Amino acid sequence: MQLVSQIGGSVTNGLAYVGSLASLGGRAAYYTVVAPLRGKPLRLQRAVSQAMDVGVRALPILSLITFFIGLILALQAAYELRRFGAMNYVATAVAISMSRELGPLITAIVVIGRSGSAFAAEIGTMKVTEEIDALETMAISPIRFLVAPKFLAMIVMLPCLTIWANALGILGGSLFGVAQAGFTFRRYIQASLDSLFLHDIMTGLVKSVMFGITITAVGCQEGFSTGAGAEQVGRSTTRAVVMSIFLVVLVDLVFTGLFFFVSQG
Repeated sequence: MQLVSQIGGSVTNGLAYVGSLASLGGRAAYYTVVAPLRGKPLRLQRAVSQAMDVGVRALPILSLITFFIGLILALQAAYELRRFGAMNYVATAVAISMSRELGPLITAIVVIGRSGSAFAAEIGTMKVTEEIDALETMAISPIRFLVAPKFLAMIVMLPCLTIWANALGILGGSLFGVAQAGFTFRRYIQASLDSLFLHDIMTGLVKSVMFGITITAVGCQEGFSTGAGAEQVGRSTTRAVVMSIFLVVLVDLVFTGLFFFVSQG
């Protein structure tokens, strides 16, 4: 009975956590989309600043990682395809893998490490120093003031970063394709483009938007739930990273299954 009670408590806590994330995400979406139409303008300057931090400053590390991921994919694909005399499909394997799955997922993990943790630390520090209480005392919604600019920056920049990651992954694969698989650079790029359909690209972009919403909601929720003391800020930041990665993988699984069954239908 104790085991059943623990399982039930864990399930209840998990559902409550998902509910709080949904509530926070819904309120952030309201202040991002609906409230500006009702005379409550969004802090666009802050949103642009967040977009620069989330997107532009993440390009160097994201480019390096996805380039190497593309090269690794080409090496792994060639290891099997060589046995079947199908080395000409290396470009196809890399392009489809990056566009459908690895491009959005690697991008989300990099952004979690850079920005999701920063969201939790920023809001957690404001919670500890009672700046959140000060905003509420001045009748300023913390969701509108803090979360909405981050929400807008994430849903705009994650798809852009995903497209960039896909391109760098394909370029990484071309390094092996040109050096070992008998491609010319132009032929490799053309083979990659010919293997991709709009459905493959849109699948990755839809996932990236959902990843952005998830990362923002988790980071901000963990910041708002920070306890008293500097130690709690560190714990909230760590929890934000762990929960974001877990939920991003879960969202990835749900949407991959959804797209699979829709394509089968």
